[in-house]
Amino acid sequence: NVDRVFQYRIPPELLARVRVGVRVLAPFGRGNTLRKGYVVSLSHTPSFAPERLKDLKGVDPGAVSVQEQMICLAWWMKERYGATMNQALKTVMPVKSAVAPKEEKTIVSLRSREELSELLKEAEKKKYKARIRLFKALLENGELPYRLTAQKLGLTAASLRPLEERGILRIRTEEKSRDPVKGRALASAPVLLNEEQKRAADTVKASMDAGEARTWLLYGITGSGKTEVYMELIAHVLAQGRQVIVLIPEISLTYQTVMRFYRRFGSRVSIINSRLSAGERYDQLARAARGNIDIMIGPRSALFTPFENLGLIIIDEEHEGAYQSEQSPRYHAREVAAMRASMNGASLVLGSATPSVESFYKAEQGEYGLLTLGRRANRNSRLARVHVTDLREELAEGNRSMFSRKLRELMEERLLRKEQIMLFMNRRGYAGFVSCRSCGEAIRCPHCDVSLTYHRDGVLRCHYCGHEVRMPKRCPVCGSPYIAPFGSGTQKLEELTRRTFPQARVLRMDADTTAKKGAHEEILEAFMEGEADILIGTQMIVKGHDFPRVTLVGVMAADLSLYAPDFRSSERTFELLTQASGRAGRGELPGDVVIQTYAPDHFAITAAAEQDYGQFYRQELLYRKMMGYPPAVGLLSIQLSSRKEEAAAAAMEDMHQWIQRTFCLEGLSIIGPVNGSPYKVNDIYRKILYIKNESYDILLKVRKSAQKREAEDERYKNVSFQAAVQ
Repeated sequence: NVDRVFQYRIPPELLARVRVGVRVLAPFGRGNTLRKGYVVSLSHTPSFAPERLKDLKGVDPGAVSVQEQMICLAWWMKERYGATMNQALKTVMPVKSAVAPKEEKTIVSLRSREELSELLKEAEKKKYKARIRLFKALLENGELPYRLTAQKLGLTAASLRPLEERGILRIRTEEKSRDPVKGRALASAPVLLNEEQKRAADTVKASMDAGEARTWLLYGITGSGKTEVYMELIAHVLAQGRQVIVLIPEISLTYQTVMRFYRRFGSRVSIINSRLSAGERYDQLARAARGNIDIMIGPRSALFTPFENLGLIIIDEEHEGAYQSEQSPRYHAREVAAMRASMNGASLVLGSATPSVESFYKAEQGEYGLLTLGRRANRNSRLARVHVTDLREELAEGNRSMFSRKLRELMEERLLRKEQIMLFMNRRGYAGFVSCRSCGEAIRCPHCDVSLTYHRDGVLRCHYCGHEVRMPKRCPVCGSPYIAPFGSGTQKLEELTRRTFPQARVLRMDADTTAKKGAHEEILEAFMEGEADILIGTQMIVKGHDFPRVTLVGVMAADLSLYAPDFRSSERTFELLTQASGRAGRGELPGDVVIQTYAPDHFAITAAAEQDYGQFYRQELLYRKMMGYPPAVGLLSIQLSSRKEEAAAAAMEDMHQWIQRTFCLEGLSIIGPVNGSPYKVNDIYRKILYIKNESYDILLKVRKSAQKREAEDERYKNVSFQAAVQ
């Protein structure tokens, strides 16, 4: 009922400050409680009796103003993705208000070294232990961080006050730096482009100069130098006095990646990501709104940076699933970026070594311009040799190890040559599940329809809701003591690697080891500096990193993503394998990749082994056309969820019958309803209905009608509604 526009009178004292996009304080409801709202339009005509209008009470001083254009974008997202205007506004304005900066205190000595030495002797005579430690530390450093020093030396504010009063030291208070990247470099000279890179950059620049606002797909093999092309285009846009947004999947947003942009463009660059504090995020968006920066780098939320004169949006690794929002509005950054670019007359560049089938299809149809980089930027670098190992043969010949004979042989060779190795397994934890050998039951999460994952600390964890239990000694179903973990994860792989190659230094990188702030950078930097021989990890290690001394990549279980209940499972498998293969041999040393699989003849694996995107695309598109999946056919998914299983089932049955009756002449293909995968997450049951049609407009019409049905019928009272058109 409140997802609509409310009208207020602007008092004379606020006339100069209230404009579209500003956040204001307004009395709301019978109690006139002050609420925060956004000004979406200005009018001289009241929509009802002027004497009933309430006055605005003020402008929120800490809010980042949003342009009128961003409100238009929020409205488009509301209509396109079936969200409320409130949800859309919260998405395009992710930081609500200013956060007071944290203070950084420092203990500073006001006396010379000779005087401090005398004070130390005096403290030693009187046996003032805390002062002895303090004076010794000041003699060594001159300045000390207050909080750390107080903790280590056992000091309090009361014990330091007499020393301040005597003029021996002072506590200096400063605003803590919120620069998300420390030690930024000065701008450096541009890199010389090869012929392919120059041709791609010149094509886009000519289009920009002609005033065309096109979308371009930059398809370049791994290591072909897409980033250098991006930077050439950014320099061109900045020279025109316009701004740039660069989207990178959160998983690839590392210090190593971002510093490449800092080295080229210096302090006009900023970043935003989920690991920044609220204050840090606010600061970066405020800097963009004030015009203090020209380039914003970040995951999909960076798309809503309040730039006034946006000239270019770049989406790197455009195939990544991270660009699809899982919360309402369930937008795809690729579509929203295209809309924002068209609003600004800006260009959009999508880059990938493994473009999404949808994007390549649009390039084939002429909707996108296609740019190709077919060879590596480093002339001495060659694509790695790929070896596909059939794990069925390994097992038949008595090898029950996680390491195939080929992978083990190549690992031993690389360790002798002091070269680096990456082992990729897309499952964290120690074992996939714990099962009873007597009754066969797996231990499942009580809140989700999934089995619990065993971790090396003896805890079973749910990777959906976070539920944890200790590993039981007996089966909770039949009481049998024969209960054990099955399957493998990154923890188990790490243990077996250390046992098999005791001379190797091993690092692991997954969601468990990177939970704390800055852990990504610490692990990657240690590996880059040669502090480890083998890096083990999930997909976060194979996305966009450049390690010149990595000459071997092992894909431990290529089938993990191949049989997921998703029509894109083959595409995701091909992408992961190609990206993993691209990490080997990026420098001058030749590289090898070993893909271990139980399905060596699957077209996604054979195409990845040959690093042939064209071969994969042709077979995948044929499969999509035969089965009626996007991009050949539009797909609408409607999900109804509830804590009451029977409520979700009854509501979905009504929705199914109602759509069949209402749209019986539209030629819809309806699949389901089916249980979501997984069916229950965090005690919420999920039912899904899939609807196919060649007309995108008809599917949008169905979604809007279904949304209206859900809002008006009592059967949906305790049921959540989500719908997305692909």
